[in-house]
Amino acid sequence: MTSPDYAVFGHPISHSLSPRIHAAFGKQAGIALNYIAIDVPAESFAASLARFANESGRGANVTLPLKQDAFRFSADVSDFARRAGAVNTLTRVDSTWRGDNTDGAGLIRDLTGRHGLDLRARRTLLLGAGGAARAAAHALLDAGIGELVIVNRSPERADALADSIGLPKRVHTRYWNDLADLGSFDLIVNATSAGVARETLALPFGLVAPRALCYDLSYGVAAFGFVAWARAAGAGKALDGLGMLVEQAAESFAIWHGTRPDTDPVHDQLRGELPLLATD
Repeated sequence: MTSPDYAVFGHPISHSLSPRIHAAFGKQAGIALNYIAIDVPAESFAASLARFANESGRGANVTLPLKQDAFRFSADVSDFARRAGAVNTLTRVDSTWRGDNTDGAGLIRDLTGRHGLDLRARRTLLLGAGGAARAAAHALLDAGIGELVIVNRSPERADALADSIGLPKRVHTRYWNDLADLGSFDLIVNATSAGVARETLALPFGLVAPRALCYDLSYGVAAFGFVAWARAAGAGKALDGLGMLVEQAAESFAIWHGTRPDTDPVHDQLRGELPLLATD
């Protein structure tokens, strides 16, 4: 069997759509890809990544829970990855890895391009403070949101993220137990791993302002609980992260191959297979 040129690393990873997405992009561009999913826990990531590079690896995507590890393993990083402190795209350059972060661009492209949303001045709640949350925070601030409130179940991680952003007048942290007292938000982004872990988030309906946008960075079954909560709370839009997944993959593809694929047909096919909520 030919060694893979590209891969996505994560744990768990069996649910990943990245191999299908990149195969579709490769077909569009006339590029033959050997892209696989590699399940690896954090403690084994360094060894697995080194083995992948030695065998022929040219590029890799990185997902939960390895994005901050990927940042540390990168000899050079893009400006956005440096700001986020997290890497989701690795490119082999000579004998080292260059790290990029396409999550932020993917999120904004989905929200403003596919869904035509204006993010400016929105009071925003970010749930979570891991690698995906870090990229989302910087991208949303760059896109012009107003106040950003970060809440994480481990509050020290939220504080660390806010400190790294360095905008104390726009970015604040609160405790998870204080959610009911925070008022309402125009944009709520769920960047926690709760859905992937099949955990339930107990969130008060009062967080959702009229016509608010609620967005889960997870997709498919992992986002069902949050999307159902948002709809029950009266959100104007309740979306999962499928569009972000496809858009960030297209950004990675462009880094590796020099051409950005057409994302709409790939997104639409997957959306047909993955409705926002399960139906009877």
